[in-house]
Amino acid sequence: MSRTIADIIIEGAAVRTIEPGDGELAPRSIAIADGRILAVGEPDGADAIREAFAGPSTRIDDARTRTITPGLIDAHLHPIQGVELCQGIDLGGIENRRQLDEALRAEAARVRGGEAGGWVRGWNLDYAVFEGVPLSSELIDDALGGLPGILFFFDFHTALASTEGLARGGVTGARDFGDSSEIVVRGDGTPTGELREESSYRSIVEAAPKPTFEETLEASRATFAGMRRSGLTGGTIMDGNSETLDLLEALAGSGDGLPVRIASAMDVRPTFSADERAAIAAQRDRAGKRWRGGIIKLYADGVIETGAGWLYEPDAEGEGITGFWDDQARFVEAVREFTDAGFQVATHAIGDRAVGETITAYEAAGLRPQGGPVHRIEHLETLTPEDIARLAATGIAASMQLPHMQWRIADGSDEWSRRLGPERAARAWNAGSVLRAGAPLALGSDWPIADLDARFGLAWSVLRRHPGDRDGFVYEPHERLTNAEALHGYTRGAALAQGDEDLGVIRPGAIADLAVWAEDPVRVNGDDLAELPVISTYVDGIREDHLAE
Repeated sequence: MSRTIADIIIEGAAVRTIEPGDGELAPRSIAIADGRILAVGEPDGADAIREAFAGPSTRIDDARTRTITPGLIDAHLHPIQGVELCQGIDLGGIENRRQLDEALRAEAARVRGGEAGGWVRGWNLDYAVFEGVPLSSELIDDALGGLPGILFFFDFHTALASTEGLARGGVTGARDFGDSSEIVVRGDGTPTGELREESSYRSIVEAAPKPTFEETLEASRATFAGMRRSGLTGGTIMDGNSETLDLLEALAGSGDGLPVRIASAMDVRPTFSADERAAIAAQRDRAGKRWRGGIIKLYADGVIETGAGWLYEPDAEGEGITGFWDDQARFVEAVREFTDAGFQVATHAIGDRAVGETITAYEAAGLRPQGGPVHRIEHLETLTPEDIARLAATGIAASMQLPHMQWRIADGSDEWSRRLGPERAARAWNAGSVLRAGAPLALGSDWPIADLDARFGLAWSVLRRHPGDRDGFVYEPHERLTNAEALHGYTRGAALAQGDEDLGVIRPGAIADLAVWAEDPVRVNGDDLAELPVISTYVDGIREDHLAE
């Protein structure tokens, strides 16, 4: 009888399989063929694996002193939309209006008459920079010297446009977008410059110079390649459209192909016509090597900081009492329509009521497409105990991004905490409670909102404070995850949330997407975890080295 010959046998590493009950860390061998795992040896069983699977062409990879885990998966990111929106200057780290003014003046001098068409663009701005002052174009017009400009806050749900930027985008007053997007206006109806949610600022983005398809292709390829240096071998895009699938297809067919494995959701907005929804449904099965569609992205609310997060009780400003859709029944119908069409649904839901209403909608319309994975919810920044129990009972995955806590302020003066008040803010990103209740948990970055480096996300999950700041304030210490729980959220948890049974685990038959670490990520402390070297990664069994041995 012929035997299967391994393409690669990895020997000598401690292996974190992520299989339930498997905590054995003695050295094991992993045999790989045709991009999948053939066998995982018993501890110290290298000779047996060689005898069973090695042939003349088998490569032996020596991984002694290393630890191997499944390749990490970022459950929620925006690598292609990020190329479009992350233009100009990164405003992260700016703490006050003086620093912002200096940065904008320097950028205005750089772009005046240049290739950017005189547009000033920026992103990653903290709401706290304005110290509660109402947002208006006048706050930035002087620094821009009359140039068109648009600045995005770190969450990309709010933008601030200059007076000339508003004019270039044709923004002259309030509009009804059919969702909760809002052009904030003064008493006389003129726009202030504050733009809430994507529909409100889309015309300005369209008016500004945009990267070409080729530029977007190369920038996206660089982003995907960068993912692997922190152990990421895959992720779920949460803002897709047909152009996203076109770009993934082009990436897969050019150069060395797609560096990581990507599942892409497609955005569906309340204003989409029946023809637009049908065109999206027709692309359900688009897929290629290392990429696929099959997921729909819906929105239940906006963000807490602007009063657009949907809450059971109003926030400190009396806001947060409406959802993203003008009629929640239409949201339920959208869930049902795409469930019946065979899509998994992922819904942006930040406020507690947004989460609860989304669970209700899934229950009413169907928790999963026939034969597909259970629907999922994204963000879940504040949760009630009752809805945590509902997540566990239904099997709906909570897809959370714990590095978002970095914008909180210890005294509760940040806009997120202030609007919610102490009781609801104390339920912030309560991933520990989600796990203890038995609900599925997937973890991610929401890049470019938070750092794409998965080690940063792992560290925030176990520390709930800034990595490296050992004396820093710990937010809700009882909600901290163990290293093993955080690793599960970035591997098996993320894989199951997107419906991939053969990812996020090391066992025979699984896809050979692996991360090789300098030390065991389950045993190092959280601060060291943030910088733990990733020696190499395997995708489809193809190794890429990131650090010299």
